[in-house]
Amino acid sequence: MAKAIEPSTYRNGYHELVDNNKKNGGLGYLAEKENNYDEKWNVEGHYQRPPSAEVLSSSAHNDFGLNIQRVWPTLHDGTNSPHPLPKWWNPQPKTDVLICGAVSLARQGVSFRIIDKATAPLTAGRADGVQPRFLEMLHSWGLASEVHEEGPLIERTAIYKDGKKIFFARSHQSDSRYRGLHIITQAQLERIYIRDLMRHRSLVERSTVITDYNVHSSPASEPSSYPVQATLRNERTGKEEVVQAKYLVGCDGAASMVRKKLGIPFEGVSTDIYWGIMDCVFETDYPHAWVFGSVVSSQYGGCVIIPREDGYIRLYTQLDLSTIKDFAQSQHSPSKDVHESGGRIDTSSIQPEHVLAQANRIFAPYKVKFAAPLSWFAIWKISERVARSFSSPDLRVHLAGDAAHVHSVMGAFGLNASMMDSSNLAWKLGLCARNLANQSTLAPTYDQERRPHAQQIIRISGSYLRFVCQSEIPVTDFEHGVEPFGGTAGAVDYVPGQDLEFLGEFFRRNGNFILGVDAPYPPSAISPTIITTVGVEEAKRPIGPRNGVRAPNPRICRAAGATGYLYDVLTGVDTIHIVLFASDLQGAVRAALTKVSRALDNPGQFFQRYGAATRFNVVLVVKCCLLLPNVVGGGILAGAEFSGVEKYATVLYDDRPPDEDAHTMYEIDHAKGAVVIVRPDLWVGFSAFLDEVERVDGYFGSWLLPVDEASV
Repeated sequence: MAKAIEPSTYRNGYHELVDNNKKNGGLGYLAEKENNYDEKWNVEGHYQRPPSAEVLSSSAHNDFGLNIQRVWPTLHDGTNSPHPLPKWWNPQPKTDVLICGAVSLARQGVSFRIIDKATAPLTAGRADGVQPRFLEMLHSWGLASEVHEEGPLIERTAIYKDGKKIFFARSHQSDSRYRGLHIITQAQLERIYIRDLMRHRSLVERSTVITDYNVHSSPASEPSSYPVQATLRNERTGKEEVVQAKYLVGCDGAASMVRKKLGIPFEGVSTDIYWGIMDCVFETDYPHAWVFGSVVSSQYGGCVIIPREDGYIRLYTQLDLSTIKDFAQSQHSPSKDVHESGGRIDTSSIQPEHVLAQANRIFAPYKVKFAAPLSWFAIWKISERVARSFSSPDLRVHLAGDAAHVHSVMGAFGLNASMMDSSNLAWKLGLCARNLANQSTLAPTYDQERRPHAQQIIRISGSYLRFVCQSEIPVTDFEHGVEPFGGTAGAVDYVPGQDLEFLGEFFRRNGNFILGVDAPYPPSAISPTIITTVGVEEAKRPIGPRNGVRAPNPRICRAAGATGYLYDVLTGVDTIHIVLFASDLQGAVRAALTKVSRALDNPGQFFQRYGAATRFNVVLVVKCCLLLPNVVGGGILAGAEFSGVEKYATVLYDDRPPDEDAHTMYEIDHAKGAVVIVRPDLWVGFSAFLDEVERVDGYFGSWLLPVDEASV
C-alpha cells in the first residue's frame, strides 16, 4: 500500500475515514482507539495483539515530509520475528527443495526451505501490477481474490507525445475473468504469500544467504537421494548450517550467485537507459493523470504513468544523466553486477527534485508537482538479459525470476514472468521429488518452456521501451536465441515519425501477450506435437486449441443454483485435470464414454496406475442441461458401465448458447467428443478423441511413474 492505513470505522455499515475532530455520530471514539489497543485486545489469557513498528517507506523525500508505514514484524518477518518463533517451526537439515527466494511448494506435501537475504518484507515499491494469467494461476491455489481486489484495474491507455494526444482507447482487454492489468505492489503481494506460508506452517528464513553449494553425482534412478549440499549463513547471527536437498532453486536476483556458480552466461545487453521511479500523489494539469499510459518527448525521452490506490501514481521518468553531473561521476565505473544486470542503483546524487524536473520537461506544456510525501523512490538501470540455460545439466539446480531473466519495466513482466517461472517449475519438482514423474523427461521441460518465453518478453517489452524512450538502440538479439513458438506476439520495429502505425501494430500483435494469455509453449513430452494421418485436415484434430497453449476458460453451470468458470473446478498446484467433453451423451459419444469409464476403474490403465484421485481431477462437460442434476447417480449415466465416471467425475453443464459455450470454445466434434488433459499450471497438455483411451495412456506413460514406484 502507498501509505499507512488511516483510522476508519464501519459503525454506519460502510467504510468511513474518521474525522477525529467530529464529536457527533459516534465517530470521535477513534481518536482514542489507538491508545486503548493494549487495554481492549491484550487481555491476559486471550488474544494478544502483536506489536507494530513504524518504518520509512522511501529512501528519499520531498518537501511534504516523510511517509511512515506501519508494519507487523511478528506476523511478517519470518525467522527475524522479535518474538519467539512458533513451536511447530523446526527446519530440517535435509529437504526436498532449497529455495533462494520464493516459490510455492506448500500444497504438495513436499518439504522445502525458503531463505531470503532481506531482513524483512518489502515496505513499498518494486513491481506494481499482475496480469490476468497470474491471477488465473493464483485462483487455482485459492489466493486470487485477495490479490485482484487490492488496487485499480487497468483497462485504458493514454499516450501523449510532445504535448499532444496521439492515443486514447480501451486496452488490456482479454477473455480472462480478470480482464485487464490489476495494480498491486510487490510489498502487498509478498505479505499475502507470507500469510499463506504460515497457514502451511512455513516461515521465510530471513537474513540468510547461500555462501556455497555443490552437487554430488546421483543417478536419476535415485530420487530419494539428496545430492545438493549447500552452506547457509545467517548474516544477523553469523551462524552457518549445511543443508542437503534434492533440488536447489536460485531465485537470488539478477546478480545470482547460483547462476554464476553454474557458469551459465547471462546473455543480452545493458542499456544506458535509467529510470527515476516515484510513488506519490501529484498535482498536475495533465488531463489523463489517473489513466495508465505514457508521455513522450522527442527531445527528453518518456514517462510512464501507473495509477495506484488512494490517488497515488507510480511515475517512471527517463533520466537525462547529462544534467546530473554528480551521478555521472559516481557511476563512471559501475560494478560488474550493476553494469551487467541492471536494477536498482543506490545513489544519493539523484534526488526527487531532479526526477521531478525531468518529468516536467517531458510533460511540457503540462506541469507536475508533488502533493504528498513520497511513498517510494528508486533509480533503476535497464538491462535486457536471459540466462543461456535455466537448469543445470544434472537437472538438480534451476534458476527462476531475475536470476534467469531481467528486462524493461514495460509490461509489468518482471513479477509476472517470475510467477510463471515458479508455477511452471513447482509442480514438476514436486512430482520428481516424490518419484511420481520421470526426472529426465519432465525436468528439462522447464528450460524448454520458460526460456523462449523470457526471450520473447525482452523482444516485446524492448520494442515498447524504445518507442517511449525514443531510443535507437537495436532490440536485443540473442546469440543462443530460441524462436518463439506459435501465437501472434513479436517485436515491432519503431520508425521515427510513425507513432500511430507502431502503436496500432504493437497492441494488435501483443495485447494478449502483455496480459499473459498468449504464451504458447513449444512441443515437449508434456505438450507433444499432434501427429495426424497424412492428408487429414487440421480441422479434424480432437480440439481447436493446440497442445502447449493456455487452456480456455469458458463459463459453465455447476448446479441448478451455481454457475461459474471451468477453472473453478481445475484447482490444485500439482493436480492433472482430465476434462471429458461428451456433448449430449448420445450415440458414439455415449459408447466412447463407457470406454473412458472402464479405464478409470481399470487397475492396469493410466488413472489407477498413476495415482487415481490423488493425482487426477476428472471433469465431465455435457450439453444435457435439461437433465440437471441427474446425469449421474441414477440419471442418464446410471449403470455399471459408467461406474468410473460416477465415482470420479465432477459434472458440469454446458448450457450457454452455441456461439459461446464450452464445446464451441474448444471446437469439439459433437459426434466424437474429446478428452483434454490440462496441466497443473493450466496449459493444454494433450488432447484426443473421447474413445482414444490408449493414446491418453501412452501420453501419461511417457513421463509419469506408477505409484508403486514412488517414494512419497
